[in-house]
Amino acid sequence: MFEPRPEDRFTFGLWTVGNVGRDPFGEPVRGTLTPAQIVQLLAAEGAWGVNLHDNDLVPITATLAERDQIVREFKQVLVDTGMVVPMATTNLFSDPAFRDGAFTANDPAIRAYALQKTMRAMDLGVELGAQVYVFWGGREGVDTDVAKNPVESLKRYREAINFLTHYATDQGYNLRFALEPKPNEPRGDIYLSTVGAMLAFIQTLDKPEMVGVNPEMAHEHMSGLNFLHAVAQAWDAGKLFHIDLNDQAGGRYDQDFRFGAHNPKAAFFLVQFLESVGYTGSRHFDAHAYRTADMEDVRAFARGCMRTYLILKEKARQFTQDAEIQSLLSEIHADDGTMAQFQGTYSPDKASALKAAQFDRVALGQRGQPYERLDQLVIELLLGVR
Repeated sequence: MFEPRPEDRFTFGLWTVGNVGRDPFGEPVRGTLTPAQIVQLLAAEGAWGVNLHDNDLVPITATLAERDQIVREFKQVLVDTGMVVPMATTNLFSDPAFRDGAFTANDPAIRAYALQKTMRAMDLGVELGAQVYVFWGGREGVDTDVAKNPVESLKRYREAINFLTHYATDQGYNLRFALEPKPNEPRGDIYLSTVGAMLAFIQTLDKPEMVGVNPEMAHEHMSGLNFLHAVAQAWDAGKLFHIDLNDQAGGRYDQDFRFGAHNPKAAFFLVQFLESVGYTGSRHFDAHAYRTADMEDVRAFARGCMRTYLILKEKARQFTQDAEIQSLLSEIHADDGTMAQFQGTYSPDKASALKAAQFDRVALGQRGQPYERLDQLVIELLLGVR
């Protein structure tokens, strides 16, 4: 039970399982896995697909001939394992050229190079079968506000995304763009730091219908925000094009913990939401094993991400069938229909009737809700005693 299968649509990035355990204070603790080895490891654990930055697969120094050979061999591994590449992205943050950003860099040559690199990476992603293209602007920000004008930076960002949507259309690519927000790290402040900010930005683009968001659990929790609310807002706007699952303690550096490792309650409500609305995209794990892990523990990390999702999916099913929980929900959402005349679309008659209505304010203020009881039942469900 709870064994992942390809139909669960679980994916990992090459950079996740392939993480060598380096951090700002320590050198690598694990050996490097080749892209082929990562695909084989994930396939053996029941994953559906693997996602990648361009340079996760093709070194930034590779010649065109080397690039083509690497891609041919990688495509053969995908065929051999049955794995797919549903999403791709560009590394615009590791190379020193992007120390001041990519699309928002002050140097126009860097901005032009970033566009060139992204177009080539898009070509690679499409060649491998990707239909979602993610943009994480890890260096698109500042460490001091004296460095950049934020309005000018947003204009540059907009110009870049517009350019690339037109390029995708001109090439006939069946791609949807997903913008990934993050509040900070590695820059002191990153532009378009939350899902809400990204959704507003998208409406200013030339082709907003092509562009959605890729919310990441850790990135919203870093700011102390509620990830479920961010995902729900994106879903309501029709913009949940992709999602990154992991875990995170609030107010800390980007920890990228195994999914559900820190806050299983938040993970439960997220899984419940995705399953209840019928989200059909990838369940992508953008997480890393602990630095203490050896390769066998890295396998346990990958299995754990997927198993936790499946366990919480089963808990969500139990939630819908628990008689006491459903009885409380019915009590909470009870509606005798008397307020229907005031609900829905505005009309002058409805506004007049509402202004004339009599409400017992004191009685309304005395009406409690059994949220403590309900929340405790959720806790007991998650702890396995119901």
